[in-house]
Amino acid sequence: MEQRSHKAQILPRTRRVVVKVGSSTLSSPTGIRRESIATLAQQLAALHAAGKELVLVTSGAVAAGRSRLGLSGKYKTIPAKQAAAAVGQIELMALYKEHFAAYNVNVAQILLTHDDLGHRKRYLNAKHTMRTLLEAHVLPIVNENDTVAVEEIQLGDNDNLSAQVAVLIEADLLVILSDVAGLYSKDPRLHADAALVPLVEQVDAALLASGGEAGPLGRGGMASKLEAARKAAVSGIPTLIVDGRADDALTQVFQVDRETGTLFLPVADRLASRKHWIAYTLKPEGTLVVDAGASLAIREHGRSLLPPGIREVQGTFDEGACVMCLDDTGKAFAKGLVNYSADALQQIKGARTSHIEQILGYKVGDEAIHRDDLALL
Repeated sequence: MEQRSHKAQILPRTRRVVVKVGSSTLSSPTGIRRESIATLAQQLAALHAAGKELVLVTSGAVAAGRSRLGLSGKYKTIPAKQAAAAVGQIELMALYKEHFAAYNVNVAQILLTHDDLGHRKRYLNAKHTMRTLLEAHVLPIVNENDTVAVEEIQLGDNDNLSAQVAVLIEADLLVILSDVAGLYSKDPRLHADAALVPLVEQVDAALLASGGEAGPLGRGGMASKLEAARKAAVSGIPTLIVDGRADDALTQVFQVDRETGTLFLPVADRLASRKHWIAYTLKPEGTLVVDAGASLAIREHGRSLLPPGIREVQGTFDEGACVMCLDDTGKAFAKGLVNYSADALQQIKGARTSHIEQILGYKVGDEAIHRDDLALL
């Protein structure tokens, strides 16, 4: 009952969702199960048609490649795993493309490493790319770039990756499809009296220490899923761990009156938490002076800042930097993260958004600062 009441608060405002599916859910010792891909595509396509913005974080490339190469057991070296991923990634994406095409859903492949998400410009490039794909109603399919990852830049498991992607795209919900029904009070493989825990308000050190071991097909066990839920929670994103083997697993997630799996509550509201971070933590690297119309649109209507509303650019800063926004009287009223560098903004200030690409030779987006990256002071 308690989980249902929280779902009733979370789901009505859930628009952008990251869904993670693991190797143990998609694979068998003989390779990828086509029926699992088909079932997953059917459920995601239904949510897509209902207006959800979805990103799928998938495992399975190594398992698919291992089967294709006719080898059994885990690969023990990174080059061997990279070779399997190179072979398997093609098969995995071909299956996704085939099954999503049946529902007229376009998909895109995105391969990431920890190095990509730790590098400021590559992080922003990934963010802009995913935002553009979602706006075009394309479903991005993300996997760790196992073919180039080495020990020191591996994300480690796709549970961790899914949490980082959820933070990257500012998701409203993270759903982890597992080979178990959720978090249990004890290891259900060892204890017959283990009970499913429907709701977790906080992922603390004791809970993290209770996580289980990984299965034979995956790198992450329950411990990695708990860590993913913790990372999402501190960024204001709730997480649901559910049994991905059920044919209606995702359907159950979005049924408000039905308890399913384990729901991990966020520490704070996602957007409020992010805007608080922008407003009170980040140090401005420059200043934008905007006209009265832009100031009113931001203050009263929650709009983005567009180049036509910028009158003056002060300071030297790169794309993604935090800047102070001043109105035409010189009063600071907002802080935000810019989509363009100071040099680029100098060139496009006052210009129509339709002229950005003509002026710069490229275009990141219409917004100088997106409304989700603007915090009123």
